[in-house]
Amino acid sequence: MSAIKKLAEGIDASASPLRLNVLENKSGNLYRSISIIAKRANQIAGQLKEELHTKLEEFATVTDNLEEVTENREQIEISRFYEKLPNPSLIATEEFLSDEIYWRDPSTEATEA
Repeated sequence: MSAIKKLAEGIDASASPLRLNVLENKSGNLYRSISIIAKRANQIAGQLKEELHTKLEEFATVTDNLEEVTENREQIEISRFYEKLPNPSLIATEEFLSDEIYWRDPSTEATEA
């Protein structure tokens, strides 16, 4: 099972509203929470893109003729799977709310040292 499948497991692909105070309480600042989620979402999106490209490279053809394009059922299924995955932002938000993301604030660490 790929890492992306594990991440998206059990997460609904549709967005649902959240209470902002829940996000704010996790890090002490709403904007810090959103920043943490955004950075993690970018990491997940990069992983998704890389994994999809490696799987689709197997089906790449070297022909330059556009008339000879053939449909590959397996390639279509792989693409559909990735289209059905939850948005990386939803995955990152779920990870943040369930305390699966490690984050630190360098500005507070500098004052403590």
